[in-house]
Amino acid sequence: MKESLLSVRGLTTSFRTDRGKVTAVDDVSFDVAPGETLAIVGESGSGKSVTALSILRLLPDPPGRIEGGQILFEEKDLAKLSDREIRSIRGDRIAMIFQEPMSSLNPTLSVGMQIAEPMNLHRKTPWSKALDAARELLNRVRIPDAASKVNAWPHQFSGGQRQRAMIAMALACKPRLIIADEPTTALDVTVQAQILDLLKEITRETKAALILITHDLGVVARYADKVAVMYGGRIIEQASAEELYAHPKHPYTVGLLASVPRLDSDVNQRLVPIEGSPPDLAALPVGCAFAPRCRWAGPDCIERRPPLIEVGDNHLNACFRNDLN
Repeated sequence: MKESLLSVRGLTTSFRTDRGKVTAVDDVSFDVAPGETLAIVGESGSGKSVTALSILRLLPDPPGRIEGGQILFEEKDLAKLSDREIRSIRGDRIAMIFQEPMSSLNPTLSVGMQIAEPMNLHRKTPWSKALDAARELLNRVRIPDAASKVNAWPHQFSGGQRQRAMIAMALACKPRLIIADEPTTALDVTVQAQILDLLKEITRETKAALILITHDLGVVARYADKVAVMYGGRIIEQASAEELYAHPKHPYTVGLLASVPRLDSDVNQRLVPIEGSPPDLAALPVGCAFAPRCRWAGPDCIERRPPLIEVGDNHLNACFRNDLN
């Protein structure tokens, strides 16, 4: 088993709202090794992005707060670092690629300046050399005419180019861990494939770990080494990508896989949607959060919450019905 670069243990994050405390991330644990890609998947509102923001301590406080758990990175617990210490890690040892680059890039600074800034801030690289490095990074992420684009503004880039610029910014200080929060949202499928191929190529070259947050199971099948499935703020199944696709155990995972088309399935086979709506995190049931939508739910599922237990080699599942597959 590879040594972990990031080890999250019992992470719990909540928000104070008008309806009371809402636990968006509930006792989440996982590991990521150098050079490994972990995909975190689930419907909107399942806790994927809040998990990523918690790792980097980017949640506004108030209303967000890390209630408990450990975020161990390079033998440091990020949850216990001071604001100054965590700022020294963000953009340097850990980089994040946000979901919507147009709202993440500063419209008043050139793209080159924004890529150069982490190098100037964290590595004290002079601006002239940092801008030269920014030009090289734009070329590396395959931005055409990088020499002139380094002085361009974000609004002069296409959607795919902006996402590439975000990747270049993330790579500026050669991070050990990259967190990509749905990096291909709103991009056409051709550009999506190019961006994801680029991310995989870079992590392979640099041995950086990658946490890929997505709801696209096709992306997961192609790019992930391990998969954590989230629902209602919890990880309800975790396994290698190969194992998860071959032998899904949790009814929610089974439902996700049944709701997307497969190349090896009969062309006349109908897709099976998951009935119902995602749970309200402010009013979660006592038992399994998926029970109201689960066709296999029994009285035990409604009365108590199933623990996440090992059901196979490095395969974890939180369900009382572990014999579905």
